[in-house]
Amino acid sequence: MGAALLLAAHAAQADPDDAISPDRPGFANAPDVVGKGRVQLETSVQWDRERHDDEHERTVSTPTLLRFGVSDKVELRLETDGRDIVHDVDPATGERTTTVGYADTSLGVKWRLAEQQGARPSLALLGEVELPSGSRDLRGRGARPAVYLPAGWDLDRGWSVQFEPGVAMENDERGARYRYGFMALTLAKELTERWQGFAEVAAPQIASRGHGGTQAAVDGGFTYRVSKDCQLDLSVVHGLDHQTPDLSVAFGLSMRR
Repeated sequence: MGAALLLAAHAAQADPDDAISPDRPGFANAPDVVGKGRVQLETSVQWDRERHDDEHERTVSTPTLLRFGVSDKVELRLETDGRDIVHDVDPATGERTTTVGYADTSLGVKWRLAEQQGARPSLALLGEVELPSGSRDLRGRGARPAVYLPAGWDLDRGWSVQFEPGVAMENDERGARYRYGFMALTLAKELTERWQGFAEVAAPQIASRGHGGTQAAVDGGFTYRVSKDCQLDLSVVHGLDHQTPDLSVAFGLSMRR
């Protein structure tokens, strides 16, 4: 799912004294970067369920993002869905198949463009390319670039809003390239000094019917800040159409040094 959202406290700048600011959970990425010399690991265990008339599928994956701070405004990123176990069932025959392997990996750069000033949001530019590097049965077709524009507003009383549009490239079965859009809108609230909650609506794929159609989902969850350098999270996603997994649950851990 690729992917994520952040709720870390009023931390618009990558200062060593600020609390950890992960890009997970959720679909949207935060406009924050990790800061010069920082290394941040964000990982999870995720379970997806997708049911159609002609197929039932359950997937267990381990989405992981590794972030390296090049400067106070630029970070390098390495991201993957990790180890995948996919169980398929044909409802008509009851035939079961299991696919086990590793997902593709993407390389990316995030650049912090602006800090929040009044109504103007904090802003970043995120570019990445997903490479056909996974196991044979899970590998995508060719390199798939994407560009996103994470934006965020810190509001009064611990509320925050995050909005992220994007555009990505994909290759169809015939090898032809096509574009699709991405959109996510998140509302977050600091519940206590350590607990935070969020709700999100997202369209992880906006495409024509011939290219897989539009995916839509709503999700929400909580984060718990163990320390300024460690955070736990729980999120639940509900798909709103047949192109999106109808249910996803993820438990995550983020750490930095």
